[in-house]
Amino acid sequence: MLKKYSPYQLLFISLIAAMFVMYPDITWLPFDLGRLAGSEKTNYIAFYLLRFTFLAALVFLLIKINLQRIKTPDFKKRFGYNVIISIIAYAIYGGLSFLMYAKVRHYGSLVLFQFFIISILSTLMGHIITLYNEQRKRELEIEELKVKNLESRYDALTNQINPHFFFNSLNGLTSLIRKKNNEETLTYVNKLSDVFRYILQSDKKGLVTLEEELTFVDAFRYMMEIRFANKLEYHINIDQKTLSQKIPVLSILPLLDNIVVHNTIDSDHKMVINIFVNENNELVISNPIYPKLSPPVTNGTGLKNLEGRFLLLMNKQIKTENKGNVFNVYLPLG
Repeated sequence: MLKKYSPYQLLFISLIAAMFVMYPDITWLPFDLGRLAGSEKTNYIAFYLLRFTFLAALVFLLIKINLQRIKTPDFKKRFGYNVIISIIAYAIYGGLSFLMYAKVRHYGSLVLFQFFIISILSTLMGHIITLYNEQRKRELEIEELKVKNLESRYDALTNQINPHFFFNSLNGLTSLIRKKNNEETLTYVNKLSDVFRYILQSDKKGLVTLEEELTFVDAFRYMMEIRFANKLEYHINIDQKTLSQKIPVLSILPLLDNIVVHNTIDSDHKMVINIFVNENNELVISNPIYPKLSPPVTNGTGLKNLEGRFLLLMNKQIKTENKGNVFNVYLPLG
C-alpha cells in the first residue's frame, strides 16, 4: 500500500494530522501572542514551530513504520508498538525543549495527550490499511482460484469432445476401407486430418468466430456425407454480416455428432440438417427426428458439456426444442 503514496503525499498527510492534533493550541495562539512582546513573542513562535514540526515528523515516521514494518493484524500489539515509539519521541521532545529553552510551557498533560492521540491515529491507520490489504489479497487469491477452476473445467469439458468424435470418425474410415475405395479413403483421411488439426489448434482459443466454426463444419460435412453415402445433407444459410460474431470453439461439432448418434439415417430416413441464424441472433441447428429402434449407448454428456462451455465463456444458456418430429438447438451468439 505504501508504494501508492509518494513522500510528498505522506508529508501532506503528516502536516494535516499535526494541525488536527494541535488544534487547541492553534485556537489559543492569538491570545498567547497578545500577552507577549519582543523576544518572548519570537521565542514563543519558534518553540511553537518546533513543536509543530516535531509532531508532523512523528506522524510521518509512525505512518511509514505502520505501513512498512508493523505487519501484525493484532490491534493491541500494533497499538503497543506505537505507544512505545510515541513515549520515546515524547522523551526526546522534552529533552530538546529543555536544552533550547530554560522555561518550557506546554510540556505537561496536554502535550502528553497529543502524543497519545497521534499513537491512536497511527494505529488506526495502520490497522485499517493492513485489514484492507489482507482483504484485497484474499479477493485476488479467490479470483485466481476461480480463473484456474474455470480453466480446468473448460479444459475438461473440451477434452471430453475429442474421444467421442474420434471413435465416430474411425467408424466412417472403417466403412471406406471395407469398400476398398482408395481415392475416397485418402480424401477422407485428409479431411479427418484437417478436422483434428482444427481441434488441436483451437484447444486454447475459447471463443472463435462463426466463420471459423463453419469452415470446420464444411470439412466435417464431407466426412459425414461419405460415411452415410449421401443420405446426410447440410443446408447452411448464414448472412455474411453474422460471420464475425463469436461462439465457443467446437460448439457445432457435438450437436452434429449427436444427430448421427441418436437418429436412424438410411434411404428411408434421409437426414437434412439446417443451420441458420434466427431473428434473436441465435445459431439454430435443426434436424428431423428419426429415433433409433434401440437407444444408443452414450454417456449423454455432449449437450451438458456444451451448456457448460457456454456458461463459462459467454455466461449465456443454450436452448433446445423438441417438436416431436423436429429437434432444434439454439446457440446464442456474442
